[in-house]
Amino acid sequence: MFKAGLPMYGSSDSPRAALHHRLTSKMAQQNYSCHYNESMGFFYKNSSAEDGWNRPKLILVQVVGSIFCCFILVSNAMVIAAVITNKRFHYPFYYLLANLAASDFLAGIAYVYLMFNTGDVSRKLTVKGYFIRQGLLDISLSASLANLLVIALERYISVMNWKVHSNLTKRRVTLLIVLVWAISIFLGAVPSLGWNCICNLSDCSQLAPIFSRSYLIFWSASNLVVFLVMVVIYTRIYTYVKRKTAVLTPHTSGSINRKRTPIKLIKTVMVVLGAFVICWTPGLVVLLLDGLNCTSCDVMKLKTWLLLLAVLNSVMNPCIYSYKDEEMWTTFKNLMRCIGNGTRRQRSTRANARPLSSGQDTGNSQLPSEETKNEDQGIL
Repeated sequence: MFKAGLPMYGSSDSPRAALHHRLTSKMAQQNYSCHYNESMGFFYKNSSAEDGWNRPKLILVQVVGSIFCCFILVSNAMVIAAVITNKRFHYPFYYLLANLAASDFLAGIAYVYLMFNTGDVSRKLTVKGYFIRQGLLDISLSASLANLLVIALERYISVMNWKVHSNLTKRRVTLLIVLVWAISIFLGAVPSLGWNCICNLSDCSQLAPIFSRSYLIFWSASNLVVFLVMVVIYTRIYTYVKRKTAVLTPHTSGSINRKRTPIKLIKTVMVVLGAFVICWTPGLVVLLLDGLNCTSCDVMKLKTWLLLLAVLNSVMNPCIYSYKDEEMWTTFKNLMRCIGNGTRRQRSTRANARPLSSGQDTGNSQLPSEETKNEDQGIL
């Protein structure tokens, strides 16, 4: 009886043991499929992505890109300094414009980090290093886009009230700037927080080998929608201002020059928005095609040109500010003049601080003064 029951107990226990073994093996397989410790060469090989950077081409891009990035950093720093030093720029619009320059300044840093961590070096990066490289680009793009959207809303409020500047207080502007950067940092950190393909290699994209295709679809589609919204807002603002100006011109001929200031600011922002859309829309479309797994689209060949367009956008913005705004250009010249005068003063103070070599020099330096005194007395 006991011997007969023994195999029955063993047979009832064997399915449990098999199920437990199956679950543990599945968990071990799942942990093994997450390739956090692999280098980026593993993911490039998995996605069959080839950068196509030969040595001369890479050196050329790094040299030219470094020159552009230095211009981006210096010019956007001057925009921020101009808004801080010139009291005529202490308005919500210019504060938000300085924040846009700060996002372009971050983009310049991101481009420098990208240029010197691409090609063969990108395959040696760790997963964390690649997240940092792409995160800087995503944060700068998100900040630029969010700043343009906030500027569009600020312009809409001021123009609908027919004012040059809105009534936003400095506290509200500060809160908006903090909110812009908080959202941008969160969006840039989303792939590193889990929305990636490290544990699902079949979902990896080509342009970003550890980013999932679903994330690329979300990222590119949402940015394109925001582009469309901003274009609609600025089109409505511009048509409203033109119509309002046409109505007021016959009645306020003497003061219409003062009311043309809103049109100038709107034109400046529209040129900035147009340059942003032209430079970033092709890249977002290519990212969308990569997310949709377009096998016939050779997206890797367009990668270099899309990067150059992105760099060109950050180069253009300070030029647009100075060209469309005479006060901004005047402030730029004053800042450069102050920098030049500062270096000259440093040189003169260093020259005056040098000790005299000997007592003969002091004697020689006193003789002309006595001779000139005697000549002056003779003339008198």
